[in-house]
Amino acid sequence: MCAHVLVAEDDVKQAEVLRRYLEADGHSTVVVHDGRSALDHARRQPPDLLVLDVMMPQLDGLNVCRILRQESDLLVLMLTARADEADLLLGLDLGADDYLTKPYSPRELMARVRTLLRRVRPAATGATAVRRVGPLRIDPSRHEVSVDGRPIDCTPGEFAILAAMAEQPDRVFTRAQLLEHTSGFDRNSTDRTIDVHVMNLRRKIEADPRRPAHLVTVYGIGYKLTEGAG
Repeated sequence: MCAHVLVAEDDVKQAEVLRRYLEADGHSTVVVHDGRSALDHARRQPPDLLVLDVMMPQLDGLNVCRILRQESDLLVLMLTARADEADLLLGLDLGADDYLTKPYSPRELMARVRTLLRRVRPAATGATAVRRVGPLRIDPSRHEVSVDGRPIDCTPGEFAILAAMAEQPDRVFTRAQLLEHTSGFDRNSTDRTIDVHVMNLRRKIEADPRRPAHLVTVYGIGYKLTEGAG
């Protein structure tokens, strides 16, 4: 699966290692070393995936992610040296689809890249059929979600969760299972990663996010997608 990947990393040596691994995997790769260049290139030639370092000159990765997420639904994989959970959750809340904390191995990053691209580009196996769950309509081939006919903007990670759950309505998914459908198993903060995506989805699809009728918590286990009462 070849893709156009933009790498925004201010560490020149690290960026070159990532470029070599990505190109060896068949992806066309562009490298920039500051946030402003990342933003300009992403607007000029939108990538399929942005590998985005958080700590960069001119404009940090969190602001780049925030700005681009308002303009597009491109995939964002964040790289961060920050181990604080609040910083990681902020990145996810801004729309990042996955993150890696430094130091990491390039092989681990490539596994995340492959999983992200695979999850948001469904194979021709029948998984592209439109799914309806109550007022929700999920169209994997068009990457579209609507509620009672009203279009909903979803990040790739949010969409992957809805698409996976819509395949089996009323099935209870654990957080680890949902993470496998979005960006692979993350040993750093699996539960909170999914919780942030679910919180954002509820804001978008529920009439009252505080009392969800469709994306429901099953306490002690995980979440399920249901048609709702009545």
